[in-house]
Amino acid sequence: MHTSLNPPDKFAETVRTFHGYISPGVIVGGYMVEKAKRELPVDILYDAVSETTHCLPDAIQLLTPCTLGNGWLRVVNLGRYALCLYDKENGNGVRVFLDPVKVEGWSHIGDWYLKRKPKKEQDTDALLDEIYRAGEEICGIRPIRIAARHLQTKRRGGIGIFPTCREAYPVNDGDICRGCRNADLYEGSPAA
Repeated sequence: MHTSLNPPDKFAETVRTFHGYISPGVIVGGYMVEKAKRELPVDILYDAVSETTHCLPDAIQLLTPCTLGNGWLRVVNLGRYALCLYDKENGNGVRVFLDPVKVEGWSHIGDWYLKRKPKKEQDTDALLDEIYRAGEEICGIRPIRIAARHLQTKRRGGIGIFPTCREAYPVNDGDICRGCRNADLYEGSPAA
C-alpha cells in the first residue's frame, strides 16, 4: 500500500484507513520516514528497523516497500521512537528519531510524546496541527551501520510436521516448534 506523505490530508486519510484513526504517532512517523528516505542513495534496496512497536511500523509500511510480511521491516522493541533505513547489502543507512530537545518547543507534541498529559486530556486537533507545522523539525538524524550479524537473511530451511500439535513448522527452529515451546500463548490447547 505504498503511499506518499504529500498532501498531508491524503496521507491522514490513508492513516485512518490503515491504522484505524488519524494517529499522531503515524503522522510523525511519516515525517521521519521521508527524512530517512531522502538521505539514502536512490537506487539501493533497503531494509527498515523500527525501535518501537507503537505506530511507527505502520508509517514505515505505508511509505516504503518495507513490511513485516515481506521481511524487509523488523521491529526491535527498544522502547524508543526511532527508525532506521539501511542498505541491505552493506548495512549503511540513517537513523531518525523523535528528538526530545526539539520537541520542547512544541507544547502539544511534548505533552503527547513525553506523556505529560493523559491521552484523554490532550487536544488531538491542536496536536495534529503542531505536528503538521513542525514537520521534520522535531526529528534528529544520524548515519548508522547495522551490525553484520543483523544483515544475514535467515532462511526457514525445511518444513516439518511437529507430532504434538500436528502443524507445519520450520525445522531450523529446533526439535520443538515455537508454538509448542511457547504453549502459554493460548489458554487451553490450541491444537485441533
